[in-house]
Amino acid sequence: MNNFKYAIICVDDDLLILQALNFQLSKSIDDRCVLLESFLSPEDALLTIKDLLDEGLNMIFIIVDYQMPKMNGAQFIRIVKDSYPDIPCLMLSGEANAIQIEELENDNLLFSFIGKPWSETNLKSAMQPWLSKIKC
Repeated sequence: MNNFKYAIICVDDDLLILQALNFQLSKSIDDRCVLLESFLSPEDALLTIKDLLDEGLNMIFIIVDYQMPKMNGAQFIRIVKDSYPDIPCLMLSGEANAIQIEELENDNLLFSFIGKPWSETNLKSAMQPWLSKIKC
């Protein structure tokens, strides 16, 4: 991992969604310096985020689903932001709770929400402010 400077984390309990995200994201990143990690488990993602940051990688952003077993996306984002307030979080979901999304936005914890199914254009637009900062 010593060649990577940056990381992007995707968390969704649907493997097909993660595969689609990886495919779309891989078109917009330089995989020589950006590590793209996907997780079916929010708990595993939280452990890896800590490890990657401890190794000195810069977290570009995290994309998370809302509806997942054991922990929903709003809970996940709050845990991430409690420890790492500067990591941008994007929620990609078809079943999000509007009240919790509004609370996350009002608390400045969520930089973008995209509904499923999404368009690649909308996803790329939401990510562009952070992708443009990558210097490999």
